[in-house]
Amino acid sequence: MSCCAPGAEMALDLNGATSVLPSSQEIRLASRSLGDDLRQTDLSVPTVHCAACIQTIEAALGKLDHVESARVNLSTKRVAVRWRGDEVPPFVAALGRLGYEAHLFTPEVDDKDKTLAELIRAVAVAGFAAGNIMLLSVSVWSGAEGATRDLFHWGSALIAIPALAFAGGIFFRSAWNALRHGRMNMDVPIAVGVSLAYAMSLYETINHGDHAYFDASVSLLFFLLIGRTLDHVMRERARTAVKGLSQMAARGAMVMRGDGARDYLPVGEIEPGMRLLIAAGERIPVDGKIIQGTSDLDCSLASGESTPKNVAPGEAVQAGVLNLTGPLTIQATAAAKDSFLAEMVRLMESAEGGRAHYRRIADRVSALYAPLVHLTAFVTFLGWMAATGDWHRAMTIAIAVLIITCPCALGLAVPIVQV
Repeated sequence: MSCCAPGAEMALDLNGATSVLPSSQEIRLASRSLGDDLRQTDLSVPTVHCAACIQTIEAALGKLDHVESARVNLSTKRVAVRWRGDEVPPFVAALGRLGYEAHLFTPEVDDKDKTLAELIRAVAVAGFAAGNIMLLSVSVWSGAEGATRDLFHWGSALIAIPALAFAGGIFFRSAWNALRHGRMNMDVPIAVGVSLAYAMSLYETINHGDHAYFDASVSLLFFLLIGRTLDHVMRERARTAVKGLSQMAARGAMVMRGDGARDYLPVGEIEPGMRLLIAAGERIPVDGKIIQGTSDLDCSLASGESTPKNVAPGEAVQAGVLNLTGPLTIQATAAAKDSFLAEMVRLMESAEGGRAHYRRIADRVSALYAPLVHLTAFVTFLGWMAATGDWHRAMTIAIAVLIITCPCALGLAVPIVQV
């Protein structure tokens, strides 16, 4: 199960705010050099959720000039793009044309996660509606007839409307945005199946039919949302280790200028060669070399050794190390994005994002899954129409095909095993 969300060169986020494309200079400054004229840019794509999204993004970015490779990390919802040359490829614009809102990765921004709260609210609404519709359906399935049956059907129809509009909105928005950008994803058969099931049930209710399937459509949403919530929680656990390591980095440091002036700079503005004042109790923000002072350092983050290490002028220190006892003056030897701590984070993300052979196979299969499901449902409808001539029965069976082929195994099981 997945969703693929909207985006454009001037994209609207969930709150209606407008996001502007970063300039080529901003992208170049945010990228890091890998040597041999190769650079890597990390983009945050918050709305990537499925294997079909992965294949679409990687294929589209891989076709851009000067792009060497593009790899999507589904757990962190980030894309690592490696490229060469003086001209910055139009990463964000290309993703916007596909319907994905993207921006340069910034930990302070991307650590804010509102998705879980939205999913929990949707699960609560769907669960409440499903439970009440089930209570009404018990009487119908137990043999209620005539006006009593119609009353319960209409009650179920009214309860299902807000559930489909609110809880089902997650799937409907995803499916619509995929279709309007000329793509398919694994939410399309879910949205179509649930909508057709409700429409068929409403038709039955209006025409005083014996059976309606409001309980099935809303219950399906309820269980799908439970699956999506569990998937989100599992991925959040997978991100916890990397987030925890990133949060151990210092946010900034006191810089001593050549004229003796002192300024506090964010860690991102610290450049190699700057002299930094590190007080006792502070973490060292970037890799450097001690030029004044002695102290004991907690190097457990870097080496795993719990015993404090005594250091003196001339010794190298690494980002993330905790200064325990005395003040130090160090000279930065690397920027924050090139520090030891940043490299540890990148290695952990790389290990977590690496996809085994069987997962790549699952990605390719799931990308074809949604079109195949719709084709199967359509052929089923035509087959039963030809065999029986009963459009009602043919439509009911076609809807069942769409619903029972919900791609949970491909959309959830393989990614969760990986994380």
